Amino acid sequence: MVRVLDRDDVQRLVGMADAIAAVREALVVADRGGAVMPAPFGMYLPDADGDIHVKGAYLAGAPVFAVKTATGFYRNAERGLPVSGGMTMVHDAATGVLRMLIADGGLLTELRTAAAGAVATDLLARPGARSAAMIGTGGQARYQLQALLEVRPIERLTVWGRRPEAAQQFQRDMTAAGLQISVAPTVREAVGDAEVVITATSSTMPLIEDGWLARGAHVTAMGSDMPHKQELDPRILAAAAKYVPDSLDGAADSGELHHALEAGLLEPGSVYGELTAVASGRLAGRTADDELTVADLTGLGIEDAAVAALAFRLAGEHGAGRDVPLGDW
Repeated sequence: MVRVLDRDDVQRLVGMADAIAAVREALVVADRGGAVMPAPFGMYLPDADGDIHVKGAYLAGAPVFAVKTATGFYRNAERGLPVSGGMTMVHDAATGVLRMLIADGGLLTELRTAAAGAVATDLLARPGARSAAMIGTGGQARYQLQALLEVRPIERLTVWGRRPEAAQQFQRDMTAAGLQISVAPTVREAVGDAEVVITATSSTMPLIEDGWLARGAHVTAMGSDMPHKQELDPRILAAAAKYVPDSLDGAADSGELHHALEAGLLEPGSVYGELTAVASGRLAGRTADDELTVADLTGLGIEDAAVAALAFRLAGEHGAGRDVPLGDW
C-alpha cells in the first residue's frame, strides 16, 4: 500500500513557518556533511516554453528520502491551466520501499522555494527591514510574500508585473496580509527604496539593472533555474558585498552566477559562500547596514527532502491521505 496525499492534504498539513524551519535545518545538516544530494536533472522544451526538474536527497537520520519532479510550462496561463506542476515520491530510507506519493501539483515545491527565500532573507537582509519589492505576480510571488512576513516586519510592499492587470490583482489579493501594497509602473520604481527585493519570474533577460537598488538592500532571486533564464544585471553580483548562491555549482550552471561568469565579472573563487555555510553559522550573514547582499537560489534537493519528510510525518500523525494498492499504479 502507498499513502497518497493530494494538494488539499498538503495545504492542511504544512504551514509556512514549519516549512521554513525544516528548510533551515536541512541547510545546516547539509553544511555539516549530513546530506546525500545528487546533481539535479533538468531539461527545457523550447517548443512549449516548458522546463522540467528532478531533484532528490537524503538527510542523515531521516526515516525517508525523497525524489521530486517539478514542471513549469509558461504558456499554460493562456490555456487556463496551472503553470507549475509536479509530485514527490517518498521512500523508506531503510528499505527503499515507496511509502508515500505526494500528488500535489507542485505545492511542496512552491512551499520549499518560498521557505528557502525566507531563510536567505533572514540571514542577509537588515534585521528591521520594513519595505520590500516583489518582482513577479504569480503563485511563487505570493508564497514568497507569505514567507517573507514570517521573518521580517514588512509594512510596505511595491509590486511589479509584466501585465499591469496581474500586478493589480496581486495587490487586491494580498492586501489581506495587512500591509500597504502599491503597484509600480516600472521595475526601477519598484526597487528604488526597497530594503528587501524578491524576484520570482521566468524572465530570460535582466529585469534589475546595476545602480537601481537602494544602499544596503538585499536581493533574493529565485527565477533563474535554467541557463537561459536571468533576472539580474550580472554587475549587481559583482558589486555585492556578499553574493550567496544556494549551490555554487548549480548557480554556475543555471543561476544568476552563470551570466556573471560568462560576462567575466566574477570568478567562482570570489563567491562569498553558499547558503548552507551561512545558515550553519560557519560564515557570517549580514554584518553592516549598508552592505548590498544577493542570494541566488536555484533550488536544492535537500529542501525537497526536508518538506517531504515533514509532510510524511504530519500525515502519519493526522491520518491524512488515502492508501492505494501499489499494484493499481
